[in-house]
Amino acid sequence: MFSELAGVHTPEPGLWGLVNNASYGFVLGPNEWQKKEDLLKVLNVNLIGLVDVTVHLLPLIRKAQGRIVNISSAYGRLSAIGGGYPISKYGVQAFSDSLRRELREFGVKVSIIEPGAYQTTMVLSVDAYVNNLSRLWKNLPQEIKDSYGKQYYEQYGNILKSFIGIASPKIYEVTNCMEHALTAVHPWTR
Repeated sequence: MFSELAGVHTPEPGLWGLVNNASYGFVLGPNEWQKKEDLLKVLNVNLIGLVDVTVHLLPLIRKAQGRIVNISSAYGRLSAIGGGYPISKYGVQAFSDSLRRELREFGVKVSIIEPGAYQTTMVLSVDAYVNNLSRLWKNLPQEIKDSYGKQYYEQYGNILKSFIGIASPKIYEVTNCMEHALTAVHPWTR
């Protein structure tokens, strides 16, 4: 049995394409304000979940000489804000780079997509970001609050609110990248 996509014939049935796009990012805030549980929640979804799904599906992808597309983030290259989100996205980059080298001999292609701010439900849910920042602030010991000051807290909240202003409505740019990574004969690495 043969399957066909983008002029590529796979000798056996398998899984041609895997797009890992699950993401949780509402726990943004200064690193010192975070608790281990805050970091683990993000890392479990964005990194550990992605690795787990990918590793479990590798036999099918290898068999089909297919594609793996991992959605990272611009924060996977530059941590402009604190919390587990950028840490997890750096991890996605590292996992993807190592996986690409490991699977090259099997004919599997691994691509990373690094979207910036797009008008997705996650980006537009600014209240969730602000509420979380407020939760982090309220739970801080007074000594740390005094050290940072109320103005720092308010400025950080304004940064989170600015996401909406810079978010692009052109989500098709990201889905076009996904399509390219899945169907191009020579997909881009990033």
